[in-house]
Amino acid sequence: MSYTEVPGVRVPIRMWADPATVEGVAMQQLRNVSTLPWIEGLAVMPDVHFGKGATVGSVIAMRGAVCPAAVGVDIGCGMSAVRTSLTANDLPADLSRLRSKIEAAIPVGRGMHDDPVDPGRLHGVPTAGWADFWGRFDGVAEAVKFRQDRAVKQMGTLGGGNHFIEFCLDESGSVWLMLHSGSRNIGKELAEHHIGQARKLPHNQDLIDRDLAVFVSDTPQMAAYRHDLFWAQEYAKHNRELMMALYQDVVRKEFVKAKPTFEPVISCHHNYVAEETYDGKELLVTRKGAIRAGDGDYGIIPGSMGTGSYIVRGLGNAASFNSASHGAGRKMSRNAAKKRFSTQDLEEQTRGVECRKDSGVVDEIPGAYKPIEKVIEQQKDLVEVVAKLKQVVCVKG
Repeated sequence: MSYTEVPGVRVPIRMWADPATVEGVAMQQLRNVSTLPWIEGLAVMPDVHFGKGATVGSVIAMRGAVCPAAVGVDIGCGMSAVRTSLTANDLPADLSRLRSKIEAAIPVGRGMHDDPVDPGRLHGVPTAGWADFWGRFDGVAEAVKFRQDRAVKQMGTLGGGNHFIEFCLDESGSVWLMLHSGSRNIGKELAEHHIGQARKLPHNQDLIDRDLAVFVSDTPQMAAYRHDLFWAQEYAKHNRELMMALYQDVVRKEFVKAKPTFEPVISCHHNYVAEETYDGKELLVTRKGAIRAGDGDYGIIPGSMGTGSYIVRGLGNAASFNSASHGAGRKMSRNAAKKRFSTQDLEEQTRGVECRKDSGVVDEIPGAYKPIEKVIEQQKDLVEVVAKLKQVVCVKG
């Protein structure tokens, strides 16, 4: 479908979702965003739903300003995936051992490594620039510097919530490795610090929603935020690199007879800010629950823990600021899902998937998410499908 244009205050709201199906509180958030004095455009993805300040599934283009709450608290959260030489014929009937080995190699939830992971000992991890990356930690906000030891040990870990590691098959029977994670606790603390700083600034006092507080260009506060934002985005990217390398090591050992090889990794952020130019204007484009889908860009759009996921290629649609959805998107809150569904429902909806089926992950049940096939259908002018994947193992924190 092409987009539906809904009237906004300063800019129209371009929606790749049916406005009638979007919850009222999310529509109000979109209208609130359209009131910002710095806004140049607003695009809404088909996985849109209510978030803090700005909806998840929105792309906000502003001139000379960034709203930290519109980036999200998990700065740099995103996906990585890689196709392997393995096929369905290489897999054992029981995949529980593989799941256990993955969980042993990559800490989940609030866990961390006992000792920092040395990227030099892992296959395929570029080590150039690591010293410079950690050196730039000296410049982050003073309020979070005490978290350095934790941040170092959490590098290469999954986290909880909707983050996951999956072992998937595409429609031809090829095995793919896929994971979803972000900048862990250090990204969250940096985000919350800067959101708090932005709320105090004089130019944000009359905003319709104080959670939409912004930093503006050529100010010390913006300079400090940009430093920490781009550092956290890089942390998230390195985090996925290390996890994918650890994951590949597990697969090499578990399928030693098959001698698996791996194609280049596809990786994309979906909570981040990028400097991009549209109609000759230099803009700061914030994607909160959205991926870049420029012409030829590869991206990953996952469903939920019992449904399919998609590898896509961007079509470069400038109306969406070269963006697409980041996933299926929730259709109910975590609390609502816990009240609505049982562990028996979870077992039924994840049948055939080696994964947790306990009360701790009921809020991640497929029924709490929008149908991924419909979400893909609604953005056919944004991306083309390269591969459809179905998980057979799913690891969650």
